[in-house]
Amino acid sequence: MEEKPGCETDRGKWADIDECKRRLKTVILERLDYSRETSDEEIMDMIDGLIISESKKRFIGLEARNRLRQELFHSIRKLDILQELVDDSGVTEIMINGMDGIFIEKGGRVTAYEMNFESKEKLEDVIQQIAAGCNRTVNEASPIVDARLENGSRVNVVLSPVALNGPILTIRRFPEHPIGMKELTAMGSLTEEAAAFLSCLVRAKYNIFISGGTGSGKTTFLNALSAYIPEDERIITIEDNAELQIRGIPNLVRMETRNANVEGCRPITIRDLIKASLRMRPDRIVVGEVRGSEAIDMVQCLNTGHDGSMSTGHANSCKDMLSRLETMILMGMELPLMAIRQQIASGLDIIVHLGRLRDKSRRVLEITEITGFKGSEIMAEPLYAFEEEGEDAHGRVLGTLKKKGELRNHGKLKAAGICL
Repeated sequence: MEEKPGCETDRGKWADIDECKRRLKTVILERLDYSRETSDEEIMDMIDGLIISESKKRFIGLEARNRLRQELFHSIRKLDILQELVDDSGVTEIMINGMDGIFIEKGGRVTAYEMNFESKEKLEDVIQQIAAGCNRTVNEASPIVDARLENGSRVNVVLSPVALNGPILTIRRFPEHPIGMKELTAMGSLTEEAAAFLSCLVRAKYNIFISGGTGSGKTTFLNALSAYIPEDERIITIEDNAELQIRGIPNLVRMETRNANVEGCRPITIRDLIKASLRMRPDRIVVGEVRGSEAIDMVQCLNTGHDGSMSTGHANSCKDMLSRLETMILMGMELPLMAIRQQIASGLDIIVHLGRLRDKSRRVLEITEITGFKGSEIMAEPLYAFEEEGEDAHGRVLGTLKKKGELRNHGKLKAAGICL
């Protein structure tokens, strides 16, 4: 019978291939010379030789050979079954719930993934490989850690005893090429008018804070806004895990926090990095996200001459973001609430709030100007607000970002010689 590529498609055949993969992997690991560094090419040559030998004993179709070759290499040198998902540009989120299953987000939809790790130990090995790759430590003593992959994807790990159903691994994959404001307007995230308005504010060094829920696109939007920063400025970025993809700025300094480890190294927090950045002659400071006591140092930056600084935070609306900032500042320092509000009102110029609608689209829902402090309240005026207009035949939410008011503070625009 003529050999047909890919003829082994039934579940039983694939189960045989999985068993073959485990057996060949054991042989490869036994043959490796651990006294020296083995190159990827040598591993591939070893895999090819074993597959050829195996195919002489029994028929293995072309599709099965290719799959066996790739999966063997991924299990030895890469992230095992996750590598294919990490390489897939369409996958935006990978969620591993221990040995209970793997779920992926693709095209805004979450679905179960058909493959699973062969054992809990293999999943733990992959987690340790990821953590070691960015100099992080995760174990039962420190069961929660944030890390990143080589391609910039954000990783969160939770181990037992905190995670009750086994090691939990969540990977947020970012686009290889940052999405710019042109792409965001084409996708309907905001109007061209609002994008042009924000570009003027960035160039004029207005202090901008981006708020929104998980997965609303805060980091993507911050990257898009950063494209409007003049290239002759010195920018310092501060993050828990390096995710920002700021391009076109030659004088760019990137800093990342560090966790404490068993060798006795003390943790380096966002607060420490913000304080250090003030002595590095920055034109602007960009903090990836504030979620705790570092908010007090961020607000201090906005009030000490570092105009044009930007950051992001989790909140349900622009108004809620102001309340959260107050709470986070109180976590870092005991100050009268009146003084905190005055500092926020003085330092912050614009809040941009993003949201994820029921059709999974990400939109700019509000653009609000902080106009000052009156009585005991921070004064805020909406400049743009998203208004829903129904749904189309495919269930996509229709609506637009409509102008609601005029910018009151023109001081920085005039100083920069920019007209709206």
